[in-house]
Amino acid sequence: MTLNIGVLGYRFMGKAHSNALARLPMFFPDAPDIERHTLVGRDEEALADAAERFGFSHTATDWEDAIDEVDVFYNLGPNHVHAEPSIAALEAGVPVLCEKPLAPTLDEAAAMRDAAADADVPAGTAFNYRFVPAIRYAKGLIEDGALGEIRQVRGRYLQDWLVDPEAPWAWRLDGDMAGSGALGDLGAHTLDLADFLVGDEVGGVDRVSGHLQTFVNERPVYDEDGAVEEYRDVTVDDAYTAQVAYDSGAIGSFEATRFAEGHKNDHTIEIHGSKGSLKFSLERLNELEVLREGDRGYQTVLVTDETDPYVDHWWPPGHVIGWEHTFVHENYDFLSAVAEGGAFEPSFEQGYAVQKLLDAVVRADERGEWVSVE
Repeated sequence: MTLNIGVLGYRFMGKAHSNALARLPMFFPDAPDIERHTLVGRDEEALADAAERFGFSHTATDWEDAIDEVDVFYNLGPNHVHAEPSIAALEAGVPVLCEKPLAPTLDEAAAMRDAAADADVPAGTAFNYRFVPAIRYAKGLIEDGALGEIRQVRGRYLQDWLVDPEAPWAWRLDGDMAGSGALGDLGAHTLDLADFLVGDEVGGVDRVSGHLQTFVNERPVYDEDGAVEEYRDVTVDDAYTAQVAYDSGAIGSFEATRFAEGHKNDHTIEIHGSKGSLKFSLERLNELEVLREGDRGYQTVLVTDETDPYVDHWWPPGHVIGWEHTFVHENYDFLSAVAEGGAFEPSFEQGYAVQKLLDAVVRADERGEWVSVE
């Protein structure tokens, strides 16, 4: 059986997932047979160009038309268009992979979670960093007890694309469209990764604190000639920090910013336990820093052996992979779940759990105090 894939969105994430879909037959021959069927967007000319480059046989300017024609629906549009198309697809019995964060608001995320619970098909939240081989290796170490009792989690996500106050306004800077700024765009990744790695060991999150800050309150919109047409308000955070108290007694500290000069895509997580520690940085995504009980310092493990997760599908040991390969792994697992009628993680339920944390950080900032996640 060939799965006809429909994709809403053809820019950043549309390109990343389309590239992954194209790579599957070459490197994952046991993946389900697929056809890149329908690409959805608003600008007909740009859409036609993207469809030709990405290998899609059809285009649509209305997502409702696409849902009627495909077997799987990818919702890769801006955050404010996540809920309605995803819910409609699930109600039609079409599996959905939706980009993170699940929605701009907790209410919309709850509606998406409920639609997924009622549907008899997979619904996945696209947290692609779960699919880094080094992260899978780290999870195995933690599950095997190599770190002992988990006591502390530290996560940060640093970028610098908004350092210049004249950097152009974009939808990610609008609260109605994005929901939040660095918190939802970057922090959602870190909070999900922490739960993936140690959630079973530390239990749920009891309470959180939060601090959000906007450094530049308005941004220019430029015309085709590079002249400023107008300035628009920035209605999201530029940076956040949060502290987390876990049910087990472990603690967590998290931060993200789009104002960290010199950091392009620095996503780092550290786990400290009673017997050891580990550190991971996306900027060195083939490596994991591990400290075991009795060691005097960290050991750098190159996670490229054919016995490591996903690596046997790629190159000989020592030949590294990159950021784009995480999407290939993610798509492989998701489409395999669709074809086999199995479950996929991270699910919409897990995407909603992250949304609850994002909402709690915002409430904590507004109140200036610790708040319960529930």
